Amino acid sequence: MSNKMRTFNYTDAKCIVICGDIHGDFEEMVFKLCVQYGMTDTLLIVAGDCGFGFEKPGYYEQIFSKVSRRLTKANNWIAMIRGNHDDPTYFQEQRINHERFRCVPDYSIVTACGHTILCIGGAISIDRTYRLAADSRPHSAQTAYYWADEMPRFDEKALAEINAKYKIDTVITHTAPSFCELITKDGLMGWATRDATLLEDCERERAILDQIFGSLLEAGQPITHWYYGHFHQSWSATINGILFSMLDIMEFKELR
Repeated sequence: MSNKMRTFNYTDAKCIVICGDIHGDFEEMVFKLCVQYGMTDTLLIVAGDCGFGFEKPGYYEQIFSKVSRRLTKANNWIAMIRGNHDDPTYFQEQRINHERFRCVPDYSIVTACGHTILCIGGAISIDRTYRLAADSRPHSAQTAYYWADEMPRFDEKALAEINAKYKIDTVITHTAPSFCELITKDGLMGWATRDATLLEDCERERAILDQIFGSLLEAGQPITHWYYGHFHQSWSATINGILFSMLDIMEFKELR
């Protein structure tokens, strides 16, 4: 088994909810889950852009300390995948890895409520020129605004192992295949005037997701749902028998 792929089993969960980008609003997310919606026995999976890396490591442990009692009381769990606005090392190294609050590495498998879920993070920051400029200013060596290895990865070996061992019914990614919304490039054009390779890199990002989709399809995986964030809008459509759902910022959607 590839050392890049890990399995997380949530045997006590009775409900699975997928959440769009949260951009560092961890406490708001937990409040929405446990208080506003009053959910219990629920696994919440964040589809990237969690906000790891913008603050010193101790900050995120403090956040967990603040929310852990509420999560435990409601018997809820939170698993988070990598976005482009996340330090990849938090996920690769599982630097936040508590039972009820953890970062999940790319190509991890999550099982809960009879579902087998493949999680793959990464995307291109369309505002990377701004973030690179911010990164060039003096700041703590333990924080950053941009990470060069933000692109999703097509890991052929991991996919081969997954296809051989698991029957995947749900996929959660940060970005999406090229045939999913958003398809328009209107939001990119302003940034592209200051970033010569942005459009090309964004096309490559979506092509990688096409490769992942193609590999899963070719293997005959019984996928029924595919969730993603990144684009800060809400949209759903059934394509090739799969319900693709784009989640807006802090949008919750239950996996049934």
